Amino acid sequence: MVNFQMIAVQPVLGLTPYQPGKPIEELARELGLDPAKIVKLASNENPLGPSPRALAAMDAALGETARYPDGSGFALKGELARRLGTAPERITLGNGSNDVLDLVARVFLGPGRSAVFSEHAFAVYPIATQAVGAEARVAPAHDGRRGPRYGHDLGAMLDRVADDTTVVFVANPNNPTGTYVTAKELEDFLVALPEWVIAVVDEAYFEYVERDDYPDAVAWLDRFPNLIVTRTFSKAYGLAGLRVGYAVSHPQVAELLNRVRQPFNVNHLALAAAVAALDDGEHLERTRRLNREGLRQLEAAFQRLGLDYIPSIGNFVTVDVGREARPVFDALLREGVIVRPVANYGLPNHLRVSVGTKAENDAFIAALERVLGGL
Repeated sequence: MVNFQMIAVQPVLGLTPYQPGKPIEELARELGLDPAKIVKLASNENPLGPSPRALAAMDAALGETARYPDGSGFALKGELARRLGTAPERITLGNGSNDVLDLVARVFLGPGRSAVFSEHAFAVYPIATQAVGAEARVAPAHDGRRGPRYGHDLGAMLDRVADDTTVVFVANPNNPTGTYVTAKELEDFLVALPEWVIAVVDEAYFEYVERDDYPDAVAWLDRFPNLIVTRTFSKAYGLAGLRVGYAVSHPQVAELLNRVRQPFNVNHLALAAAVAALDDGEHLERTRRLNREGLRQLEAAFQRLGLDYIPSIGNFVTVDVGREARPVFDALLREGVIVRPVANYGLPNHLRVSVGTKAENDAFIAALERVLGGL
C-alpha cells in the first residue's frame, strides 16, 4: 500500500480539515430525531432564507444550467460596482468569500513569507496560510484592558509584521467573537502598515453591522492600494448554499487574483440569485431587524442565566457556559439543537450561537436551561 503522506507536500500534512456545523440531516440520522423539530444555530445562516427575488431569479435561470456560467460574472460585477461606487475591474468573484481568501494566499503567500492575523480569528486564515507553505504569525487578542476582550489588537498585529510578511488578515467583525475594530483604529493601522503588505479586511458580516464607528473599508481603496476587502452573499443575503462572494481591490491586485481563479468558479444560479438579492432591499432590512431583535433576545437570556458572553455586532453570539463546552454541546444535540463549539479557536468554554427566528432562539434558550440544570 502506498503511503500517500510521503507524496503529499509538507505544509498540508500539518493541516486539520475545516469542520463545518453539523447538518440537520446528520443529527436526525444519528439520534433518530425528527428533522422538522431540529433547530440549527451553528453556521451563521440567515434564518429567513434567500430573498424571494433571488429564488425567482434561480427558477428563471434553471433552463440554462446545461451551459457554462458567464466566467467573467459580467452582470454581477457590474451591479456590485454600481452599488459600491467602484469599477468592475476592481472586483474578483469567488465561490464564497473563502475562495477569495484562498486566492489571496496563492498569489501573495508561499515558502519564505509570512501572514499575520489575530488570536481567535477566522479559521480559514491559518488554513490558507499553511496550505501554501507560509508562516503564520498570530498576535494575541485584547485582554479587555485596552480594547474589547477577545477582539483584534491591531497594535500587536503590527508588532508581528516582519520583512517577510506579505499579508495581514483583519476580520471585521470577527468570527467567532463578533468583535470589531473601529474606523479610526483600522485607518491608523492601514497608515502604519508597510506598503508591500497586503491588508485583507474580511467584511463577511458587513450588512449586519449597525455601529456609527464601524468603517466601510471599500471607501478607502483609492487611499490604500494594498487593501483588499472581501464580502459574501452567504450571510445576510441568505445564499450560503450557492457559494458566492467577492473581493474589491486595486485593479492590478484583482488582475493577479484572476490569474489563479478557477474558470467558472461561481455557478450560473449563484450569479443570477446574487444580482437579484442585491435588488431586494426590503428582504435585507427584514433580515437586519430580525437579527437586531434576536441579539437582544439571546443576550437577555444569557444575562438571566448568569453566563458571560462576547458582545457581538454580527448575526451570532459566543457565550461562555462556565465549564468545558463540549459536553454542553453534546447535550444540546440530544435536545435537537445544533450550535457550534469553538475550542479550535482557543475558546474551550464557549459556544457560538447563530441568531435564528424568535421561535428558534426560544427553543435554544429552553434547551440550554435544561442542559445546564442537568449537568
